[in-house]
Amino acid sequence: MPRDAAELAHRLAREAEAVCRHYLFNGRREGRYWLVGDARNTPGRSMFVRLKESPKGSAGKWTDAATGEHGDLLDIIRESCGLLDFHDVADEARRFLSLPRSDPEPAPKTARLPAQTGSPEAARRLFAMSQPIARTLVETYLRHRGITALHEDGALRFHRRCYYRPDEDAPTETWPAMIARVTDLDGRMTGAHRTWLDPSGRGKAPIDTPRRAMGDLLGNAVRFGVANDVLAAGEGIETMLSLRCVLPTLPMAAALSANHLAAMLLPPTLHRLYIARDDDAAGDAAVTALTERAEAAGIETIAWSPRLGDFNEDLRTFGIDELRAALRTQLAPQDVIRFMLWAAAETG
Repeated sequence: MPRDAAELAHRLAREAEAVCRHYLFNGRREGRYWLVGDARNTPGRSMFVRLKESPKGSAGKWTDAATGEHGDLLDIIRESCGLLDFHDVADEARRFLSLPRSDPEPAPKTARLPAQTGSPEAARRLFAMSQPIARTLVETYLRHRGITALHEDGALRFHRRCYYRPDEDAPTETWPAMIARVTDLDGRMTGAHRTWLDPSGRGKAPIDTPRRAMGDLLGNAVRFGVANDVLAAGEGIETMLSLRCVLPTLPMAAALSANHLAAMLLPPTLHRLYIARDDDAAGDAAVTALTERAEAAGIETIAWSPRLGDFNEDLRTFGIDELRAALRTQLAPQDVIRFMLWAAAETG
């Protein structure tokens, strides 16, 4: 281990419990150890971190009883933050310890890389190290978008310190983020979508590109509910969550962009597809392309049109009652009974 890495590991070990509380917040202290699922901050008890020096070993050393993996607190920073380069790990350690940044140095040749940047595996690890959104900044953010009735089926999570880099030469920043799971038709996770949030929860983070996706997106989507014969599809996560406020039992999918909406794969059992269009040229093109593909497969298509730019803007401007009334006129009659009247009866 390079001398600089050894010094950082030693300094982190003196603050072992603070490191664990910060990077492994899904775990808890028991006696002289911090217990958690693994070094990526998964809930559980199979991994233990020694918090104090003892005859059994040094502070900061950890072992995962389930896998046999072991390491020090620098490994925890690397795994829990999803970092690849040792330089980034060292910079994060210095940030935690309030030390100045150093000149770049190459990663040790023997370092085990957690996953290739932007790969499906990296997306899965990011989602795994995030936490459920209940009582988090994600709920605050969505409430400010008018989405107060959440029916997201576990497709969303919250990461308190998700890494953001404007470009390859810029320093890494950390912002809270909403993490969305992208899946294929079989429910396998293929990617993740990040929405970096302002710490106040009142909007997205003040950065150049507050939304980014990673992994394999083409044909896949962020799914809310399991589609069988009827599905509603659109571009944005907030757009589809707005519609779920009115139709919580209707399966929906957010393709994340107009181009991906046009290319989204459709379940073979599908009979009717609702397409929630955004009111712009790209949205029109996506509706046309997806409609042609669906109808060629024998699927009935119905386009939903917002009054303003998209359905989240409609929800925030006109309220849920007017959104419900507008959607009722755009639903097939049998789906009004199946999805809208049933939901209204269930809620009161």
